[in-house]
Amino acid sequence: MTEHTSYTQRVSSDVDTDHRYSVLLYYCYTQIDDPTTFRETHHRYCLQHALRGRIIVAAEGINGTLSGLREDCQRYIQDLKADPRFKRTHFKVLAHHKHAFQKLHVRIKPEIVRADLPHIHPLRKTGQYLTPQAFRQMKDNDSVLLLDVRSQYEYTIGKFAGALTLDINYFREFPSQVAKLSTYKDREIITYCTGGVRCEKASAYLLAQGFQHVYQLEGGIIQYGLETDGRDFEGTCYVFDNRVTMPINRCNPTVISTCYVCHTACDRMINCADPICNRHVSMCSDCAESLAGACSTACQQQPTKRPYVSTGYYTKNMQGYDPHHGLRHQRTGLSKAVHR
Repeated sequence: MTEHTSYTQRVSSDVDTDHRYSVLLYYCYTQIDDPTTFRETHHRYCLQHALRGRIIVAAEGINGTLSGLREDCQRYIQDLKADPRFKRTHFKVLAHHKHAFQKLHVRIKPEIVRADLPHIHPLRKTGQYLTPQAFRQMKDNDSVLLLDVRSQYEYTIGKFAGALTLDINYFREFPSQVAKLSTYKDREIITYCTGGVRCEKASAYLLAQGFQHVYQLEGGIIQYGLETDGRDFEGTCYVFDNRVTMPINRCNPTVISTCYVCHTACDRMINCADPICNRHVSMCSDCAESLAGACSTACQQQPTKRPYVSTGYYTKNMQGYDPHHGLRHQRTGLSKAVHR
């Protein structure tokens, strides 16, 4: 069986009712001397094991979200951590009933999360890690500032109670907001994000700017939900796959967002059906139905608008997608990249 046939056959039946799939969220700051070769080998490995998702490779490390059958995801974890460079990688593993992605993309970038801070190296200095349990005990202290370093559309749908949010649409805007935090330089600051990777650079940058007592929630919101009952997380957590959001709080859940159109309480997150807009907003089912998935009448009338999908998630056109595009070498194992 060829590699291409194997991939096609294994992903053709990707939905089940027993949650036999896993979604992996992970990152690792580590030195990768040859990102190009590593990316090539990594891409082939993921194809071989029918894994889909988005992986960013840089000289400073790796950052990924993948989905696949449980056994394939477990094998990926074992093989990646067998490489000494990635033995410290912490994986958040979530059960799911199908693939959370349609495609596989493994890309080389200057940073594993864009911050425009290439001179900040979390391996040298970063905020002190707090386990979810330690975070819960510390976050409500009067001396603590809880800082959400995510984008506006993320914290609008869900955040920790009492957290300070920033007026940013992209994480790369974070450094421009730090001057506004100057009055908190003597406070204890705990940063948090979805899975932890943004906090590595955010907390490191705060330390570089003279903040003295900086902490970070290890594993982010996702790990907090996995290890605790999610108490005091308000709303739901935005995730970067076709689930769109996921519940965190199993103790005292609340809804903090409102419908973008009618302003009633709503934690249903959608993308505007007009791909030119593609705005992330919360929208109730009634308004979504009346606007055919668009976020406004103007978007509804656009000739580019996609047919309404009740989930509010619009997959990209698969036409022309080739999972093998750009591959050159024939190596297929992660370990071969390590020992070459």
